[in-house]
Formats: sequence, structure tokens, C-alpha cells
Amino acid sequence: MISIKNSRELTAMRDACRISAQALQYAGEIAKAGMTTGEIDYLIRKFIEKQGAKPSFLGYGGFPGSACLSVNDVVIHGIPGKRVLKDGDILSVDVGAFYNGYHGDNAYTFPIGQVSEDAKKLMDATRESLAKAIEQAVAGNRIGDIGSTVQGYVEERGFSVVRQFVGHGVGTNLHEDPSVPNFGTAGRGPRLLPGMTIAIEPMVNQGTPDVEILADGWTTVTKDRKLSAHFEHTVAITTDGPVILTLP
Repeated sequence: MISIKNSRELTAMRDACRISAQALQYAGEIAKAGMTTGEIDYLIRKFIEKQGAKPSFLGYGGFPGSACLSVNDVVIHGIPGKRVLKDGDILSVDVGAFYNGYHGDNAYTFPIGQVSEDAKKLMDATRESLAKAIEQAVAGNRIGDIGSTVQGYVEERGFSVVRQFVGHGVGTNLHEDPSVPNFGTAGRGPRLLPGMTIAIEPMVNQGTPDVEILADGWTTVTKDRKLSAHFEHTVAITTDGPVILTLP
């Protein structure tokens, strides 16, 4: 069932999304070569808790971290730990905050030091596909308009979109209806209505779209072990057009 938020609920949700966005921005500021993903996760958790919020991901389905920290060929759900970041890595940070009954959810892929031109092109295409998708998040359009936009933009640039994982609704629950794929056919799927809040999150691979979940049950990597990038915003559908809630 798709949740439609009223103006009071949207106002409350903005605070959770703002904290999520600030935590993501903070992660980008502190992440550097020589740090472990575990150290970054610890600092993200302290930052969120300092705002009076809770990390949305901590303990969710048994996930052990406060954020998903995915390096290079890790698509999503990277478990924070002893992995040391190196110059040239790309780090996807996916983080959410739970505040006053609502969740915010966002992600960004950060370059660590100087990265390759191929990595830059992948990150640019993924980030730009998110921007194009948000332009389609208007009342009256359909979910398929979002997915087809991401898919078309990414594939025109020689990359591929992950099929096994998709975006989603977000609100009082971290994952709500509807599913928001990064592929599909324009004009298909649920209609977008004012008051809907969705997490649009392109996950884009340098090579094949196929992924593999490792033995820990969480870490999802590209099957060909090529690079992957991930960008995400929580967006509200309004009568005045899409509103990005996860802005710091």
C-alpha cells in the first residue's frame, strides 16, 4: 500500500531527511585514504546521534553498521570494517536517519583522492541519471517514467543498471511501497500522486548489470568485479513538482 503524506507529515519528514543529508555530506568530508570503513561508520553514527536521531540502517534486518560503505566493485550494502581506503578508490555511502517517526535515505559515491577517468565517467553518469530521473518525478507521471529515464541515460553512455535492487517508498518505514526500479518502460507502473515520498537511487555498473551477494549475506558486488556507483535522494511528489528532501 502506497502511503500518501499530508503537509504535517511532510514537514516532519523533512527533518529526518535533512539530518540524513547532513550525515552524508559529513561522510564525504571525512572520508580519505588511510581511514577504515569502520572508522567512517563510527563517526557517521556519532554525527547522527548528536542530532538527536538514530541511524536508520543500524540493526535493520540484522545489518551491523550505521551506514552502507561500498568500495569500488561493491554495489551496495558494504559492511563497515577493517578495509582501508586507498587513493583512487571510489566509496559509495548510503545512509539514513530516523527522527520523530520518519526516515530519510540518501547516497553518494565519493572519490578518494585522484580517481581514474573511467571512474569519473561512471560517477558522473550515475549522478546525472539521478537528476534526470528526479525531473520525471511529477504528479501524473508513472514509476516507469523514472526507471526508463535512468536506464536510457546510463545505457547511452555505455554503462548498465542493476536489476536485482531498486529504489522504494520511504516514510515511517525505511522501505515502503512502491518499488522504484532504475529500468522499465515509460508510461507503466503506479501513477505518481502528490504526497508520495520515494527514494530514487540509480545503482550503475561499469560492466555487466549482474551482481553477486557474498557469504556475509549483505555485501553485493558486481559479478565481473568492475566498478559500481550509487546515488540517491528522497523526493516528495507535490503539485508544484518534485521536491528533494535530502538536501543538507
